[in-house]
Amino acid sequence: MGVSELAESSVLLDEKLLRFMDQLELLEEKRATLNSLIEQGWFSMSKARYSMGNKCVSLLQYASEIEPLVCVHAKTLGSGEVDFCTERVKQKCCNEVGKDNGSIEDIGPQEEGVRRRIKPKKDMTEKETSEETSSEKAPEVRKIDQNPQQDPLKWFGILVPQSLKHAQSSFKQVIELSAEIATLQTAVLNTRQELKHSMKDKHILLEEASATQLDRVAD
Repeated sequence: MGVSELAESSVLLDEKLLRFMDQLELLEEKRATLNSLIEQGWFSMSKARYSMGNKCVSLLQYASEIEPLVCVHAKTLGSGEVDFCTERVKQKCCNEVGKDNGSIEDIGPQEEGVRRRIKPKKDMTEKETSEETSSEKAPEVRKIDQNPQQDPLKWFGILVPQSLKHAQSSFKQVIELSAEIATLQTAVLNTRQELKHSMKDKHILLEEASATQLDRVAD
């Protein structure tokens, strides 16, 4: 019975050790990718500053009100591991502002229609049709309008160089990769704790097995 338990514990310990080594290898690969992406981002940023000027790409161009476009969520799994995931927040559009303005503008024509009852019916029908067409076209224009302050590239101008766009894409990948690295790092720590407990259990079984063998020899 003790020999079978010792064999099972040895197999489990080997499996955990192999899983720990695989996680470490994957973690090192992702960290190397993270470092290369950060280097690419800063190199592209330096190229953008060289082409546009130091003062054109600096803290002075930051918006007065900055809202995060990426949120990080942490979820605890049943095994005790923590899963980190990123969620991109949709950029705010001016649709809400346009709707508010449209509701205010709609009040005006209605009041004018009540006041000008003396006008003939033809003018009133033409005016109503023109108002209906304008109200139908207005939402199409409002959907295109977006708040440029939500895109960080718009802080530095409308026509930004391609190097600045490359820097933004590199740092976006860095954010997502950082969440993956954090998840993998917690998994590595949990596997390390499991290895320690398995090693202790194996040592206890080895001591018990050696004690039983000594008793048999003594008998």
